[in-house]
Amino acid sequence: MEENTQKKSGFVTLIGRPNVGKSTLMNHLIGQKIAITSDKPQTTRNRIQTVYTDDRGQIIFLDTPGIHKAKNKLGEYMVNVAEHTLRDVDVILWLVEPSTFIGAGERHIAEQLNKVKTPIILVINKIDTVKNQDEILTFMAAYKDICDFAEIVPLSALKEKNTDLLTELIFKYLPYGPQFYDEDTVTDQPMRQIAAELIREKALRLLNDEIPHGIAVTIERMKERPDGIMDIDASIVCERDSHKGIIIGKGGSMLKRIGTEARKDIERMMEIQVNLKLWVKVRKEWRDSELYMKNYGYDGKDV
Repeated sequence: MEENTQKKSGFVTLIGRPNVGKSTLMNHLIGQKIAITSDKPQTTRNRIQTVYTDDRGQIIFLDTPGIHKAKNKLGEYMVNVAEHTLRDVDVILWLVEPSTFIGAGERHIAEQLNKVKTPIILVINKIDTVKNQDEILTFMAAYKDICDFAEIVPLSALKEKNTDLLTELIFKYLPYGPQFYDEDTVTDQPMRQIAAELIREKALRLLNDEIPHGIAVTIERMKERPDGIMDIDASIVCERDSHKGIIIGKGGSMLKRIGTEARKDIERMMEIQVNLKLWVKVRKEWRDSELYMKNYGYDGKDV
């Protein structure tokens, strides 16, 4: 027991506007791909819990949806998830772009953060895109008074620059205590959910801008054969008949691409051979239907 009290353990949430690199950073910090990433906003829809364990202790990361102005019930659900998380954690990481311009979206997040007493680490991400590194100091200065930050860390999640420093600072603010998960745990996400998210990621990356917001992925069947091959049947749900045609593509070419890329990622993740079959369904306006949202894993009561 004595050994445990010398270790630290706690919950850390990553917040920020959509597309600032939260999922990319979390994947790099835990050293494994769990959260899906794409250059489209609203990629993360649920609170994804991942676990990082080393000699110092354990960090449980909650990657939340981006905080933004909601346009439909799904949007409201996502913002609720993100804002609820702020009260339940030991450390908050607020990710921002490298800029001196602080827009309305950032100011809205700062308002939420000023209501909590949790230590906040400001992470200025994507510094690999800054030509003149001296500018980073001006970005830090621009942000420093908007909130009472415990620390400000400029880093690049993509190039893994300063990510070790960030991990060190997180441990600095975590409480001492026993670990919540055994050291082999990387996520509390069920495999079905991870498989669905990986399929959705490929669709987000390969499809036109106007479609991805309106898609969900459901796993209809997931069963391992005696020979060790995993059969997965999944449906991509979209909101319009015209979208269905685009997702399927000419002669099924787009659906095949999504399936091939997703299968490779799922195999890597599960370390098992996968036979993946995809279908496309139309459910009009599902993002404004509480019943459909619940069916697709976005239940407001869970927030």
